[in-house]
Amino acid sequence: MSRTFLTARWRQLAMLNYVVDPGLLAARVPRGTELDCWQGRTYLSIVGFLFEDTRVLGLPIPFHRNFEEVNLRFYVRRHSADGWKRAVSFVKEIVPRAAIAWTARALYNEPYVAWPMSHRVEAAADGAARVEYGWRGAGADHRLAVTTEAAPVPLEPGSEAEFIAEHYWGYTAQRDGGTVEYEVRHPPWRAAAATARLECDVARVYGPEFVAPLSGPPSSAFLAEGSAISVSRGVRLRE
Repeated sequence: MSRTFLTARWRQLAMLNYVVDPGLLAARVPRGTELDCWQGRTYLSIVGFLFEDTRVLGLPIPFHRNFEEVNLRFYVRRHSADGWKRAVSFVKEIVPRAAIAWTARALYNEPYVAWPMSHRVEAAADGAARVEYGWRGAGADHRLAVTTEAAPVPLEPGSEAEFIAEHYWGYTAQRDGGTVEYEVRHPPWRAAAATARLECDVARVYGPEFVAPLSGPPSSAFLAEGSAISVSRGVRLRE
């Protein structure tokens, strides 16, 4: 049986990155993992992107193939026999389809909600772009936007952008305290530095503890092209 659960194309990944106190995330770290840092800094990222040609177990689901997602994520790692697995874990994931949110919650216990969403992409001939994601939830409208002035380029090894973008594992805390691991496979991405704007009622969407770290400008922002991806079936870590 194939280990692949989902395939899709992820495109126009707008990534807004904030340096935060690790104590903010300590209670959210899935069991069996630890916070991952870049040059001693702990990051929290808001990421908006497009799903295209989404298939579950190889099958396209009518009216659920193309949609937006905006998530708030942080970075963890787990040591295995093959070395460190660099991974992401999520605070909240927003999509516009209730069936997608229900499936992710039921199978992975991922923190998904389904709210109305929209997006806008403006691309110039020289490769520069402006990408915007909007969503309505918790009684208000919210928006993030990024603007680039150059075409995307390969990520520099060891750079902050590579640390943020190149994670190939996910870990999700379960209701009973356990952890589920899954692999995300994709080729290395190209990206361009961006200016960013976030208009969000952070307290309502993510909780009051995130208001201070997300109220100022991000420490960095970029737009990644994306690629075809595949997500493996979740596997529960042994205690």
